[in-house]
Amino acid sequence: MDFGIEANRGHVPVMRDRMAELLAPAVEAFGDDAVLVDGTLGAGGHTLHFLSTFPGVRVIGVDRDPDALAEAGERLAQFGDRFIPVRARFDEIGRVVGAGDADGAAAEAFATVRERGLAGALFDLGVSSMQLDREDRGFAYRVDAPLDMRMDPTQGLTAADVLNTYSHGDLARILKTYGDERFAGKIASAIVREREVQPFDRSARLVELLYDTIPAATRRTGGHPAKRTFQALRVEVNRELEAVENVLPVITGLLGVGGRAVFMSYQSLEDKIVKSFFADLTTSKTPPGLPVDLPGTAAQFRAVTNGAEKASRAEIDLNPRAASVRVRGVEKLVSGEER
Repeated sequence: MDFGIEANRGHVPVMRDRMAELLAPAVEAFGDDAVLVDGTLGAGGHTLHFLSTFPGVRVIGVDRDPDALAEAGERLAQFGDRFIPVRARFDEIGRVVGAGDADGAAAEAFATVRERGLAGALFDLGVSSMQLDREDRGFAYRVDAPLDMRMDPTQGLTAADVLNTYSHGDLARILKTYGDERFAGKIASAIVREREVQPFDRSARLVELLYDTIPAATRRTGGHPAKRTFQALRVEVNRELEAVENVLPVITGLLGVGGRAVFMSYQSLEDKIVKSFFADLTTSKTPPGLPVDLPGTAAQFRAVTNGAEKASRAEIDLNPRAASVRVRGVEKLVSGEER
């Protein structure tokens, strides 16, 4: 059966086969106890492939977006209790697994993780294709929509709130830091000026402002002028970098010996956070010059990717979203008692 584009209703999971390949040794090592976490469930494409590729494996699918959970749940219903949906921000996975209030298949899967450890986890960071396709959510800059951008539409500030209430300095900071926008100060000034005339509520007006503010020469060569601003607003609204920083120690702590965690990043700030954390995990703390590791100082994990893996040209041709992906993975070597 082809679990590609058609099975995912147009959503192509980035590097689907490679993600399964990276997690396969852990799934094999854990056998009947293999439980995976898909921390960014989205349309369910990666989870669909894992459940199809690894008979018997169970997948805990996490997403804060209730629409994503509902649609993925329908798509994955064929796998019965092997798919366990969880509505939460992905950095809450430790609390979810540790809670004693689950029942049925979820309770069994969580108990297995607490006793044996997690076999593997995948985090496909950023906004999902499904969210981009939902015009009413405000993630896409090519259609006019309400400036929302919340992955969980029931919580937190909207993009409109950020535009209408943040100071000039804070607007410039998030545009520069999260969007790498070279005209951050100029755009922030224009936003503050225009919101005094009328508060921002829809994306088309913001896109028009960006066209008017960013110099024509840059617009011709730098891609769509709204791309960086929309990315920055989305990251701020959903506190995405905070969630990545929080989940790294949580998910690596949940892994059992031989378990693997894989992160797919699409922007440099995300990748920098993952790279730094994984470098620390895979580095011995023994002082340089000693012939062997001192007790308790050996590396707790090993890298399972050679630096940051990138998508092949064939993959990018199939799925243009893969062009910017950077993949890093680690495997747990010792248990907490052995450290």
